[in-house]
Amino acid sequence: MTLAPPNVVVIGVGNEYRRDDGAGIAVARRLHERFPSKVTVLEESGEGAALINSWKGATWVLLVDAVRSGVPAGTIHRLDVRAATVPAGFFHYSTHAFSVAEAIELARSLDQLPRNLIVYGIEGGIFDAGTGLSSEVETAVEELVERAAEEVRKALKVDVGN
Repeated sequence: MTLAPPNVVVIGVGNEYRRDDGAGIAVARRLHERFPSKVTVLEESGEGAALINSWKGATWVLLVDAVRSGVPAGTIHRLDVRAATVPAGFFHYSTHAFSVAEAIELARSLDQLPRNLIVYGIEGGIFDAGTGLSSEVETAVEELVERAAEEVRKALKVDVGN
């Protein structure tokens, strides 16, 4: 029996014109360069309904956004959403009206989460208007691209339904 490959989706959330808030977009773009045909890569502003719709039908999703929780800029956070809820204040500095955390918890309550949903947050430091990531966040983006690429490779090789 041949198993269908998992539907893998990478979602970069953010606003590249608010400095470090563009971290999720930067990661998604770099992952798209590595997996141009095997992975669906999306860029989202973080609006809740759009996020829920973006992972509809996916079996494995990796979502990346900038966060501000008070730890040093460039810190990488990883959450397996199926194993734990997203802390309510995790994306509190986000420019999104309906936060990523709220979208995930709404999807959970509506039974609309994908089977596998990994959320990475990169601690931002500068969220002012402008372009370009701070040096700490740029370094974290590079590190996260490597880590996330390994997770994507594993997701593509396994039947995520089992």
